[in-house]
Amino acid sequence: MAAALRLEVDGWESELDTLMVRVGRWFARPQTRRTARDVVNGLLADLPRKNGWTLGEHAGHRTPDRIQHLLSRAKWDDAAVRREIGAYVAENLTAGVDPDLVTLVFDETGDQKKGSHTVGTQRQYSGTCGRIENCQLAVFATLATPRGHAFIDVELYLPKSWTDNPDRLTIAGVPDDVEFATKPELALRMADRALTAGVGVGWIAADEAYGDNTALRHALEGRGLNYVMAVSCNTQIPTSAGALRADRLVSQIPAEGWQILSAGSGSKGERLYDWAITTITDTADQQHRWLLIRRNPCTGELAYFRCHATTSVPLQTLVRVAGTRWKVEENFQAGKGCAGLDEHQVRTWTSWHRWTTLAMLAHAFLAVTAANHRPDSTEPTNEKDMIPPYLQRNPTQTCRLHLTRPPPQPH
Repeated sequence: MAAALRLEVDGWESELDTLMVRVGRWFARPQTRRTARDVVNGLLADLPRKNGWTLGEHAGHRTPDRIQHLLSRAKWDDAAVRREIGAYVAENLTAGVDPDLVTLVFDETGDQKKGSHTVGTQRQYSGTCGRIENCQLAVFATLATPRGHAFIDVELYLPKSWTDNPDRLTIAGVPDDVEFATKPELALRMADRALTAGVGVGWIAADEAYGDNTALRHALEGRGLNYVMAVSCNTQIPTSAGALRADRLVSQIPAEGWQILSAGSGSKGERLYDWAITTITDTADQQHRWLLIRRNPCTGELAYFRCHATTSVPLQTLVRVAGTRWKVEENFQAGKGCAGLDEHQVRTWTSWHRWTTLAMLAHAFLAVTAANHRPDSTEPTNEKDMIPPYLQRNPTQTCRLHLTRPPPQPH
């Protein structure tokens, strides 16, 4: 058993070596590439905290200087590495998958911060916290397929309190060409980058912050993209009788208009809800638009989704895409729990993007490795499922890359 586990772990490390070689061309010097590998190893390790000191100690460095240099002053192209991450995820998670089953999911996550010097920080609402907090927000793009799901892109959100203050931007190292952009605008940028990279996206999914944005919906439609995005209950829905609030339409749906369907498998089994749909007749073009309504069978709570497709699709397809939105939440949980996504202690634009890029790389590696080693096409439904099966044999070793590796030697 020990020999078999050693062989499997060696194979896992070999796969990581291959990925690091792939992204290595974007690092100017061999030493920089080695330090990046050290950081990814540390992010995958089961460390109580993940910062410059702990990652350096894990790698056998005497000080955190190499880690700090990598994140701030070293020459490497983090944007290019993120493009490689997107290509790596797409190649591995969409291989042999019907493009109609590939969904690009957008959502933001917030990291609480003290003070006001960390780039992008201000008092603002964070869904992660569930309230207004002093925090930093970033919009992530997740690629979700039946084989798995992983981050493929990210945009840091800069509030106007930052973009309207040139001195503040300069101190934080924000590039001169960065201007204020809303979170839906950041999502559209990432959608465009995915299309430019040739990622075969069948659907877009997002919550109300994006679905309520008319400009984003129209932009996606103009690009020929299908979407299922949540909207607020007071959203005005065009009908033959005039515009009505989404929640007013519910009363017009007969009892037989509801169907019990699964929005996908969760950690506790199938996520069953009552669903209803009504056609939106706001234009004379050949597009198909609907309002999808979800009702919790236990509490009666309602949720609403604006849907668009270039061809007619069955209700089950819209329900499936609506359920896919939760994949980004699972990624946030796994990214923070297994790859140190939220443990950065950096302040500047460059350092934040570099830390986040390396955490995305670690998370993508976990997602792809889990998909490639899973005996069937079952999607991961919780953080544990992100870990290849042979790393789950000893619960104390979850997320560790250094299962049987000798203690690192000082460089």
